[in-house]
Amino acid sequence: MVNHMEYEHLITTIKKRREMLQVTQVVLAELAGVSVRQLKQFESGKGNPTLQTLTKIGNALGMELTFQVKRTDTNT
Repeated sequence: MVNHMEYEHLITTIKKRREMLQVTQVVLAELAGVSVRQLKQFESGKGNPTLQTLTKIGNALGMELTFQVKRTDTNT
């Protein structure tokens, strides 16, 4: 499960990048090949996008998204 703070940071980073590039949600959704609804839900923190969707959005913004997998069970 993704840490809530990390997810919020991801949302903020993507939204700030979109705004910096002066790209609307409609244009970004079109460039990324995702629905406007998906993008709006993600940016509002209500969506649950797949890694594929996040990658598409990141690519459209010229960002490389990297994901780290961590083991949380230290007992084994």
